[in-house]
Amino acid sequence: MSLQSVAHVNGCCLKPTSVFASSPHILFTDFVNLGSKRTNKRLFGATVSKGLGRFQKDRLFWSSSIKSVLDFDHVVSKQSTLDHHSKPKVANLEDILAERGACGVGFIANLDNKGSHQIVQDALTALGCMEHRGGCGADNDSGDGSGVMTSIPWEFFNKWAAKEGIAPFDQLHTGVGMVFFPQDEKLMEQAKSVIESIFKQEGLEVLAWRSVPVNTPIVGFYARETMPNIQQVFVKINKEDDIDDIEREFYICRKLIEKKASSETWGSELYFCSLSNRTIVYKGMLRSEVLGKFYFDLQSEDYKSSFAIYHRRYSTNTSPRWPLAQPMRLLGHNGEINTIQGNLNWMQSRENSMKSPVWRGRENEIRPFGNPKASDSANLDSAAELFIRSGRTPEESMMILVPEAYKNHPTLSIKYPEVVDFYNYYKGQMEAWDGPALLLFSDGKTVGACLDRNGLRPARYWRTDDNVVYVASEVGVLPIDDSKVTMKGRLGPGMMITVDLINGQVYENTEVKKRVALSSPYGKWIAENMRTLEPANFLSSPTMENETILRHQQAFGYSSEDVQMVIESMASEGKEPTFCMGDDIPLAVLSQKSHILYDYFKQRFAQVTNPAIDPLREGLVMSLEVNLGKRGNILEAGPENASQVTLSSPVLNESELESLYKDPVLKAQTIPTFFDIRKGLDGSLEKTLNKICEAADDAVRNGCQLLVLSDRADELEATRPAVPILLAVGAVHQHLIQNGLRMSASIVADTAQCFSTHHFACLIGYGASAVCPYLAFETCRQWRLSKKTVNLMRNGKMQMVTIEKAQNNFKKAVNAGLMKILSKMGISLLSSYCGAQIFEIYGLGKEIVNVAFTGSVSNIGGLTLDELARETLSFWVKAFSEETAKRLENFGFIQMRPGGEYHGNNPEMSKLLHKAVREKRESAYSIYQQHLANRPINVISQFTLNPTDLRYYVHSSPQVIRDLFEFKSDRAPIPLGKVESAASIVERFCTGGMSLGAISRETHEAIAIAMNRIGGKSNSGEGGEDPIRWTPLSDVVDGYSPTLPHLKGLQNGDTATSAIKQVASGRFGVTPTFLVNADQIEIKIAQGAKPGEGGQLPGKKVSAYIARLRNSKPGVPLISPPPHHDIYSIEDLAQLIFDLHQISGHDGGTGASPISSIKHAGGPWEMGLTETHQTLITNGLRERVILRVDGGFKSGFDVLMAAAMGADEYGFGSIAMIATGCVMARICHTNNCPVGVASQREELRARFPGVPGDLVNYFLYVAEEVRSTLAQLGYEKLDDIIGHTELLRPRDISLVKTQHLDLSYILSNVGIPKWSSTTIRKQDVHSNGPVLDDILLSDVEVIPKSGKMGRPGKRLPIFNIC
Repeated sequence: MSLQSVAHVNGCCLKPTSVFASSPHILFTDFVNLGSKRTNKRLFGATVSKGLGRFQKDRLFWSSSIKSVLDFDHVVSKQSTLDHHSKPKVANLEDILAERGACGVGFIANLDNKGSHQIVQDALTALGCMEHRGGCGADNDSGDGSGVMTSIPWEFFNKWAAKEGIAPFDQLHTGVGMVFFPQDEKLMEQAKSVIESIFKQEGLEVLAWRSVPVNTPIVGFYARETMPNIQQVFVKINKEDDIDDIEREFYICRKLIEKKASSETWGSELYFCSLSNRTIVYKGMLRSEVLGKFYFDLQSEDYKSSFAIYHRRYSTNTSPRWPLAQPMRLLGHNGEINTIQGNLNWMQSRENSMKSPVWRGRENEIRPFGNPKASDSANLDSAAELFIRSGRTPEESMMILVPEAYKNHPTLSIKYPEVVDFYNYYKGQMEAWDGPALLLFSDGKTVGACLDRNGLRPARYWRTDDNVVYVASEVGVLPIDDSKVTMKGRLGPGMMITVDLINGQVYENTEVKKRVALSSPYGKWIAENMRTLEPANFLSSPTMENETILRHQQAFGYSSEDVQMVIESMASEGKEPTFCMGDDIPLAVLSQKSHILYDYFKQRFAQVTNPAIDPLREGLVMSLEVNLGKRGNILEAGPENASQVTLSSPVLNESELESLYKDPVLKAQTIPTFFDIRKGLDGSLEKTLNKICEAADDAVRNGCQLLVLSDRADELEATRPAVPILLAVGAVHQHLIQNGLRMSASIVADTAQCFSTHHFACLIGYGASAVCPYLAFETCRQWRLSKKTVNLMRNGKMQMVTIEKAQNNFKKAVNAGLMKILSKMGISLLSSYCGAQIFEIYGLGKEIVNVAFTGSVSNIGGLTLDELARETLSFWVKAFSEETAKRLENFGFIQMRPGGEYHGNNPEMSKLLHKAVREKRESAYSIYQQHLANRPINVISQFTLNPTDLRYYVHSSPQVIRDLFEFKSDRAPIPLGKVESAASIVERFCTGGMSLGAISRETHEAIAIAMNRIGGKSNSGEGGEDPIRWTPLSDVVDGYSPTLPHLKGLQNGDTATSAIKQVASGRFGVTPTFLVNADQIEIKIAQGAKPGEGGQLPGKKVSAYIARLRNSKPGVPLISPPPHHDIYSIEDLAQLIFDLHQISGHDGGTGASPISSIKHAGGPWEMGLTETHQTLITNGLRERVILRVDGGFKSGFDVLMAAAMGADEYGFGSIAMIATGCVMARICHTNNCPVGVASQREELRARFPGVPGDLVNYFLYVAEEVRSTLAQLGYEKLDDIIGHTELLRPRDISLVKTQHLDLSYILSNVGIPKWSSTTIRKQDVHSNGPVLDDILLSDVEVIPKSGKMGRPGKRLPIFNIC
């Protein structure tokens, strides 16, 4: 779920059968009566880490013009209108992220193809029962969208025609267009004129225009403001008799109209819902129950149809739009396409090669085939429409676009090998549109439904004895007599069901697939043309001398940490290394240390409606296979398209790369990637990129099908540094797309600069099909033959591995890491991840992004090409320096070291904080503040030690984005006594979700007690909680209690319970009593340190006590799956975000996580908070939600910055542990914490030095710091500055790396909440409305039995109701 999903309200109607039904008055609220007094109110929140998501710079107000809202899925701008001379434009992630959804869908079809009004009525009834699956606006009345697709009701239209004096329509040769026009009558007439001229040009006759009668007053306020003028056009075609040719002609006409309209001022206000001889779509920005009342046509008994597809939309990103309601022209889609950017790029890439005789040479007129400004559903519909209009059946089109997981299917290859052949053929032709999806489709002849390969959307079907077939995303949408049901079931992963309306047949999954697969001899084509790259042996000895290896490592940016903690660990153990404590170093663009290019990229990850999947438990549906070679004309099946090479993994060793060079069809060519600086550095990188792209262009035009971009050289030259391979790959990928050549060749990176799973993911995500990490393999070989390794293995201190095994282990670890990265985004196939650009960029400017990463989000700008060249050169020169000739430098990016990278959490900081909280002296805390501010100088700025001067809070060296700002105020300072109390401020403080098990019992309980004392909230984390903690202490003497004998510094009345209890699917320690003792229930979707992944607890930390609380076994590692199967739908979204949004920054801590996840997933909370706060205000919802933010908080400065950016509450994670005694040893994952903070070993826990009072003192210091700054700014309450970004200004500093950061994204302001933050936080807990629980508990038949032995029982009918 993008963070913009809160832009409108889910569940406009009460749902009595759900305890999570939303109130029609308040959607999001928080707890009341919290503080030291415990309550048993259960509240629900979602921990959502900031991944990507974006906030449009031209934020869409609901009241904006139709032009801004009706940014149609088919209309393209003048710049993106294509003819055969223009270049394709790659998809822009900012546009794509705007539109995602999760919905309710279904269809009803009469097998006898008999039209009836009952079909329409039943569809509207079923649609009304899916209101809970849709969203609506802040007015609780403007729906995200609902609609129906039916066959054209000719009887109804002929009766209308008769009244108008129009002759009956020739049903074979007439089409009906459902059109959204501009509201302005004059503009509508202009649009009509264009439409009529195109039809006339194509030889079609406009028979009539009809104004569709609608019930405008029933529409919600916001939807009414943007409601289009809705018309129908009746068009006759005389030159065609074949029904498919007629549909094709209508398709061409619509495309021509769209192109013509794009050059008009009203172009973005024109949209065809449908234009067909067979189907018509009625839809709008309406709630489910409103659709049938809004369109009077749908109420008429004469409106008859043999089938109906219905859809209720929930847009999870931005304001909904009339055209984006569904069904689309062919599809109704419940789900999300997670690979949409890559799919769009590839569709644009193949435009020049897509040809079919059915178009009679008019392919240029129907381009483009996708639109980044449209929704993922609209683009999938566009792709399906292209296939179907090109002669494919709907079933075949769906099998190509959304293939099932056929590779590991238990019976498919045995019983239906022809189906496997079909999928094998097309896997190299079309990348899967991957993501959770239930798709309903119809071309008027066939109606069907299919599920994605994971089956993460529900779909049930049933057939009755009156020959009616029903499919729905849930049961209970219609009252069906069970005795009349002759067939029923559910669609499993990848399954399909179709109804042939012409022949009156129902085809279930295998029948459908077999009929499609037998249409061509796919097996024969594969056997004759497709090659498989057989695994080749790893090299058995190094190819370089140790000194040469060192020089290469230095030149390509390796550090000793990379070699020892990453490469060698992977070579030894065959898995990614685990680390802890989060990422507390500066962003790459802010660092004074040089970084390689990959460090500027952060992985996006799935959030709620596009759930993460589990690579361990769902490996059957995942694949790293990729095909190399030319991808031909996908519209025409033939043997030549099968001429490709299949790889089982994108990781190539040297021998396998050599095999590819020998393939006679691929005609591989190497393109060196070095830039020459002999004539100066400036401009050299840009010139080289142009030359590389030109060389790639020439090679492909001359028949090369495999481009190998290589930084391999016999001898490194000081004046010829290597272009960052990611930059080279991205530039060539984008160049070939823009020149229509991308489908003609694959890209392989032969590189030294790739050793982490994140590096592989970046290269593949930006266009490489495979990677040969030759220096990483060479490093593995060197490690295995080193004396140290040999001795360790000989002495039994390290597992024995051969030199070949070491390299294979490295490859195995990379493969597993790639699977995890794919699964974070809910993607199953590497082939779909390729080119999908599922990253956000922090610190690269437009110049670089436009050259190599076009379409990726880079909201804060950053480095130019010349600045990147300088940073690249800073590594390269180390290979030629006497000072660094003997050993590899340790940059300190992972572990802190003297002279290495600055870490926010460092031993010196810990010591100063310990002194401050234990001595209770303000002067000691001031020294701690000074330490935070006085970071290593890498900027030019002023600094003062005067705590009353606001510059005191300005850091000398920015570490995070907030450090780039300082406060300003036009008010005079006020006395400190006028500022709200520290006791009031600390109630806004929370601690992070640190589980018992990751940290010790002593730490966990001390933190909980401290937070309860100050009225804040501690978080249990995911590991459960001991029931002994739920009762206030009454037996304390001299600071000790027999109830909790392991703690000191206690007081009578202390409670060790965590106010926030954390829950998520598959997680441990959650019991009913655990939940009952919560003030908030926080359902963990993702977290900053490892977003999209499950929790991880090493076996050595699972003691008997921890195992008892988690209902598991001692010593067994606990890796819980990411939440997915039961957290995927809009109902779950309503449950998860019911009361609270919590945003976690990428720099949050963790007890154990893969290093690549800690370093490279998620983004700064400053970006996510800005986006969320301002989107909520834009859409009138800010008052309904409390925003809490955490990630790297250490001081009052962080609190104030978060407040100015819009946060109501503030979370402290690692720093809370430090205040209770943590010394930042960074060995949490080993169970060897020297002070017992993060260990389960009893002898180490006995060393725990903390008392609850230490943490209380810390938070009071932070609150006083906040008060002091508020006084200086002239404000009395924290409320007064929340959301006031005008109090921030960029610091006047000069960064080392670049002067091109753009901070306007964060400083922008669309207004402030109507209520104060305190009012928002203190509002009454809303009612869930009438829910089934209340009904049962008040039933006289149930009450006498409750609380007694035995189980009370009562039978009730189950049905959906709105």
